[in-house]
Amino acid sequence: MRQIIDLRSDTVTQPGPEMLEAMLSAKVGDDVFGDDPTVIELEEKAALMFGKEKALFCPSGTMTNQIAIKVHTKPGDEIICDESSHVYRYEGGGIGMNSGASVRLIQGVRGRITAEQVLQNINPDDPHYPVSRLVVAENTSNRGGGSCYDLGDLQKISQACKENNLRFHLDGARLFNAIIKTENDTQQIGAIFDSVSICLSKGLGAPVGSLLIGNSDFIKHARRVRKVFGGGMRQSGYMAAAGLYALNHNIKRLEDDHRRAHQIYHVLKKCNFVKEILDVETNIIVFKLSDNISDKSFLTTLESKGIRAIGFGPQTIRLVTHLDFTDDMLEQLLGELRSI
Repeated sequence: MRQIIDLRSDTVTQPGPEMLEAMLSAKVGDDVFGDDPTVIELEEKAALMFGKEKALFCPSGTMTNQIAIKVHTKPGDEIICDESSHVYRYEGGGIGMNSGASVRLIQGVRGRITAEQVLQNINPDDPHYPVSRLVVAENTSNRGGGSCYDLGDLQKISQACKENNLRFHLDGARLFNAIIKTENDTQQIGAIFDSVSICLSKGLGAPVGSLLIGNSDFIKHARRVRKVFGGGMRQSGYMAAAGLYALNHNIKRLEDDHRRAHQIYHVLKKCNFVKEILDVETNIIVFKLSDNISDKSFLTTLESKGIRAIGFGPQTIRLVTHLDFTDDMLEQLLGELRSI
């Protein structure tokens, strides 16, 4: 029987036996009361990794991003980000609904913006304009095909923010993929940003959870906003234990996901149904189909071969490698792609 190969996202992973054992043996309390020891351990570990004072465990990356935006801004302020940013495109209009802020969109390169673009888009001190308050970077960029920022470029944006009284937030849903690719470290990243969001349930393989990281005052405010958003959890140490396991064991292995993504990329480049493909940097492959092939029909063809992917726009397909995608599956996938 043909095995199903699910490359819709790196969110489809299942906890392995070791992660499940960590969850089952976790010591828990009540996190709303602040006494769940495993949540505390996870938050302290994350804060230490990034050289920050505190962290906050939340159900999702959307929540950590939206909390950060809420804390950093006031209604009527403006956020500067790339036009493809997850906070703008894929968080349900949360910027407007939750924070009452407007958005200044920048056309970056594969989701990456520059300090020069930020400076060009800061509003003047004029009551006709919203107050420019926050810059958001996404690393890696989802719609950019897993593209990574250069550390120096982020440092330049950070300096521009400091000189213009702007806050700088990182949507680091796949940050560890970027760290593995660029060989930077978490301390370097933490020094650049006022707040950092990291996701545990993508490449790191936990079943649920994200962390928001920043200084003590920021996280104190963020904890209050999390409560208002309905994100206060009780015996969440069971989920935090999975996050701890992921941070301790599943970062280095992201190299395997990147290696497999590169192999898929090189095969797709030779396939006659591919019109254009983005260079692969991490674990995301994005390609455009030939003019005579629709994304819906192509996804149906893949499904008939036991392969799951998602459409990423007109005639555009995204594949994402992850820890449950093995070398055996890779060989099966490459064979099926060559046969189309």
